[in-house]
Amino acid sequence: MANNYYVYILASKRNGTLYIGVTNDLERRLYEHRNNLIEGFTNKYNVHHLVYFEDVNDIQAALQREKQLKRWTRKWKLELIEKVNPEWRDLANDFNLE
Repeated sequence: MANNYYVYILASKRNGTLYIGVTNDLERRLYEHRNNLIEGFTNKYNVHHLVYFEDVNDIQAALQREKQLKRWTRKWKLELIEKVNPEWRDLANDFNLE
């Protein structure tokens, strides 16, 4: 059985503060971020908009990709987001986060 993992980028607003994370349940994690259930960076800086994510089927590959993205320059991260989400739409709206 293949597990799915997600490497994701949250933003406070267009070109705002960015957060990169990994999870095996993107909907649950977004719910936690949005409702400030986790103390820390996203809560402190109000970083709740899902602007980018990748589906990865291996946890090691997901963690490696997360580290890679965190090492990227801000310019590269913004270009990655703009390439797939030029309007900076909140992709979490595609999920039912009730």
